[in-house]
Amino acid sequence: MNLANTLAPGGKLRAAINLGNPVLAQRSPGSGELGGISVTLARELAGTLGIELALQPYDSAARVVEACQGGAWDIAFLAIDPQRATQIAFSDPYIVIEGVFVVKRDAPWQRPSELDRPGHRIAVGRGAAYDLHLSRMLRHAELIGVPTSAEALPHFVEAGLDAGAGIRQPSQVFVASHPGLRLIDEPFMEIRQAMAVPIARASVVPALSRFLRVAIERPAIKDALASLATS
Repeated sequence: MNLANTLAPGGKLRAAINLGNPVLAQRSPGSGELGGISVTLARELAGTLGIELALQPYDSAARVVEACQGGAWDIAFLAIDPQRATQIAFSDPYIVIEGVFVVKRDAPWQRPSELDRPGHRIAVGRGAAYDLHLSRMLRHAELIGVPTSAEALPHFVEAGLDAGAGIRQPSQVFVASHPGLRLIDEPFMEIRQAMAVPIARASVVPALSRFLRVAIERPAIKDALASLATS
């Protein structure tokens, strides 16, 4: 199998970059340039294949998944989830990050399970991996979806909800700027981030996993991943 031809039959690697997860991808406020580990891995893959790279930013994981239906991208960087697996195939994970709840500082809850009570309302980014997970996990609490993950915690505050869900690192930053809030330190899930391809090209997944095993041992990428995992 010629990986470049199978993965990117158009001759250019179209990489979907999810800016809804600022741990993995960001846009520079000054230059507008895309950066982060997702971008680094996309560039590394295109260089390995010897083909041109076209970065395609999206503001949420849900919009990346929607774009897959129209064949808009060749490679993406998403959390592994069984609901997504009906149309997307995933490589082995290259990093595991955590989903956590943010609550008011004086809230009585100490563990994620304590929030699953009738009448409790939790803000989530619609279609994010943690939204999909919580939709399956929660039995009593109500999820209040907003368009992107970046809007979940502000909406929790503005709407007076019981909690907001998010990724640990940006949630920590949000709490630091809002003294009346705190994290529930125990994560409610582990989020396994992987390379993703449309299900019709699932045959390339073993090759992508082999690529990742090599790429994540390169010093710059290894250091960047270690920093993300511990920040």
